[in-house]
Amino acid sequence: MTIVNGSFPTLQSNYLFAEIARKVAAFKEANPERKVISLGIGDVTRPLVPAVLAALHKAVDEMGDAVHFRGYGPEQGYAFLREAIVKHDYKARGVALESEEIFVSDGAKSDIGNFQELFSKDSIVAVTDPVYPVYVDSNVMAGRAGSFADGRWQRIVYLPCVKANDFVPDFPKTRPDMIYLCYPNNPTGTALSRTALQGWVDYARREGCVILYDSAYEAYIQNEDIPHSIYELDGAGEVAVEFRSLSKTAGFTGLRCAYTVVPKNLQISDNNVGKIALNGLWNRRQCTKYNGCPYIVQRAAEAVYSEAGRKQVRNVIVGYHNNAARLSAAVKDMGLEIYGGVNAPYIWVSVPGGMDSWGFFDRLLHSAALVCTPGVGFGVSGEGYVRLTAFGSPEDTMEAIARLQAEC
Repeated sequence: MTIVNGSFPTLQSNYLFAEIARKVAAFKEANPERKVISLGIGDVTRPLVPAVLAALHKAVDEMGDAVHFRGYGPEQGYAFLREAIVKHDYKARGVALESEEIFVSDGAKSDIGNFQELFSKDSIVAVTDPVYPVYVDSNVMAGRAGSFADGRWQRIVYLPCVKANDFVPDFPKTRPDMIYLCYPNNPTGTALSRTALQGWVDYARREGCVILYDSAYEAYIQNEDIPHSIYELDGAGEVAVEFRSLSKTAGFTGLRCAYTVVPKNLQISDNNVGKIALNGLWNRRQCTKYNGCPYIVQRAAEAVYSEAGRKQVRNVIVGYHNNAARLSAAVKDMGLEIYGGVNAPYIWVSVPGGMDSWGFFDRLLHSAALVCTPGVGFGVSGEGYVRLTAFGSPEDTMEAIARLQAEC
């Protein structure tokens, strides 16, 4: 008889956002007359900007022209997009990268989930707590997590990010091989200063670790002391892989485009006496398992870096920042503690006394027809909090504020 991969059945029964969707669907079915406003799953609501739409239409027309038609593209991404990324996201900030170190894909979530394949099954993984579930679940699927008890996996090293340490993780007592960091952070909306992030780079160099750095919300950074890329820090190119996405930057959640940076001088042990470069390994993996992001999508992504595109995208982000500021002010006025919302589109909110995260979720859903994300769904250290997002329309955000004020 065929046998299942034994790691998959150990996964927790419901993915966090699937469970939220199930609860919301049940509420809508029972209350069809009520308008539900979501401050939960972090999907964007503003449409693609004009520069992106124009590039997309032009590329679609090219695909109907035999002269300009494109079939299979390079698995690493077209040169025109990789070069635009290097120029605007890195060289503009004083970071020296080559286009061969950029790998374009259909999403940071996919890349983050897949990159762990390059590491030994015996590798020790460290994650912040609370944490984006994909970091943990992909390693559970790979068989690295061990057994599950009391909300945690036995072989995973957890780095609590809580009020007591200002949501800045402390260095682990157990040395990990892989360290997942996400800044600006999902779900807490907090960010690491340049000094704090340099400390993690130094730790990784000292201990021989690899940092898997999720920088999906970089475009929301406002404070000058917050680095936009981990490669702005000394020595980061020796120890860090960076994941970027256009989903929240330019509204590509439905179009799908992201990229991963794998520096050529980032090497790990070959399990013998030498070292092996991750750049070549990731390239080999992608060539085997991936056929590349569609041409029309990459042309649309290229337009994000045009002069008009950058201006238009920035205006959209400012609108989301305004939503975050309004939500933050309103929640503070209710007497609840909040974090984030300045350098990220997420606001981390303490729930009223005596309630747990799912209890507050249910209360807001059933009493106010509002959807939030229970903090405990991101890990043990998330209990007592919920995540609110600023991705709604201005009108829905104001309506959500009115409902929150009436409820709290």
